[in-house]
Amino acid sequence: MTSSVSSGLQAFPLELRDLLRAISQDVRRVMQCDYAGLSLPDAENKQLRLYAVDFPDGKGFLREDLHYPIEGAPSGTAFRTMKALTLQSPFTGWLNYPIVQIAVREGLRSFCFLPLISRNRAIGVLVLGRLRDDAFGQADINFLTQVANQIALAVENAVAYREIRELKEQLSKEKLYLEDELRAEMNFAQIIGSSASLRKVLKRAETVAPTDSTVLIYGDTGTGKELVARAIHDLSPRRTKAFVKLNCAAIPTGLLESELFGHEKGAFTGAIAQRIGRFEVANGGTIFLDEIGEIPLELQTKLLRVLQEREFERLGSSHTLRTDARLIAATNRNLEAMVGEQKFRSDLFFRLNVFPIQVPPLRQREGDIPYLVRHFAQQFSRRMNKFIETIPSPTMDALCRYHWPGNVRELQNVIERAVILSTGPVLDLDVADLQFSKATRPEERSAIPKFPTNAALHDVLQETERQQILAALNECNWVVAGPHGAATRLGMKRSTLQKRVHKLGIARSSA
Repeated sequence: MTSSVSSGLQAFPLELRDLLRAISQDVRRVMQCDYAGLSLPDAENKQLRLYAVDFPDGKGFLREDLHYPIEGAPSGTAFRTMKALTLQSPFTGWLNYPIVQIAVREGLRSFCFLPLISRNRAIGVLVLGRLRDDAFGQADINFLTQVANQIALAVENAVAYREIRELKEQLSKEKLYLEDELRAEMNFAQIIGSSASLRKVLKRAETVAPTDSTVLIYGDTGTGKELVARAIHDLSPRRTKAFVKLNCAAIPTGLLESELFGHEKGAFTGAIAQRIGRFEVANGGTIFLDEIGEIPLELQTKLLRVLQEREFERLGSSHTLRTDARLIAATNRNLEAMVGEQKFRSDLFFRLNVFPIQVPPLRQREGDIPYLVRHFAQQFSRRMNKFIETIPSPTMDALCRYHWPGNVRELQNVIERAVILSTGPVLDLDVADLQFSKATRPEERSAIPKFPTNAALHDVLQETERQQILAALNECNWVVAGPHGAATRLGMKRSTLQKRVHKLGIARSSA
């Protein structure tokens, strides 16, 4: 009989209450008892808590989470002396104790109290009871003592597991708190990471935020340029006013002027009502123009006027309006190269480039990927009512080695997909979905282009462009034209690419 109980204990789950309930039920059935309960002490060893009860015919007086003093109670005596104790009705000498009175109301007439002993200390009490006058004999006590020793080991393992899990959860909470504190210290609550390259960006943003200067944010698609712009606004004296954003690449060219400056009713076909433009809405606040390199030349003149004179007119109106909007612009294009190609006004470029900030691509933010992975996993699991507790080391290693051409936005999408596919507490990500390429070469992960002064800007931009063109040519085996050529990959005309190759002195290596 002992082996059947012990083999059952090995299969029990480590969740403590579930374990104790299963043990109580098993022992009650084996011993042909009516009641079985397991009590554990509180932290101060002053009270016992009835943690699990199996009493099919009970009246509800003896129930889980019932607390009673150790001193004086029969269970407390067995716990304190670490010796088994048996009682039989009429319980002479014990009827003054509330827990015994509760047992009498339940109709129980005989008991056996067995201390759970592990490493020479009591960690709980197993209590068995019967509704009939059927005393527990010495043979029962000897057998139950062996069972109690095994139960003690199982309970201690379950308690240790629970403590480890609670400590792990506490450490996780403390880690998140410290990460939040780090971001709060820098006043950038929405930006995740602590790498040197990111902190340098945030420091520059923090420096320019209190001023009214125009800021031009450079960075690849998906690097978080809008978050930096919003952080600058939130740290500025304009934080109580509107933060108005517009993606210039998302608006058809014919409607972009109306979006920026507004229009009067009847100004053009389809203008059935007056419309207020973004610069007017942003008065006193900040306007963020993303992909500013997409603004057509004819509209750049009006934008320059707003920056210099703070004046504009709505389409279809001759009435001049004024705006006190601070401009923060962003681009993933080489504006100086566009100036050289006469696609962007030089005077507007230098007016925008008062305080340039370069946001590094994710592959150059060493150490930030684990923070972002955990952040997005928690964010999406909460949104989907899931619980992601573990991110396997091979998965995290693959995520850290991947070159992330789509930057933070791509990482966010990858983690969202992984959370959707995850059915348990472990993040389920197929690393085969990550297409590792030559973009992970060390030379392409080196320094972030810097824009400290206008004097150094030309050389930096030119070298950056040269590296991009050279990389595209190498990847296309120096095929310039066609759907798979370097010109298509770079998003420019064949003739334009040939001119840039000649100007930058790019030549194919003979090696």
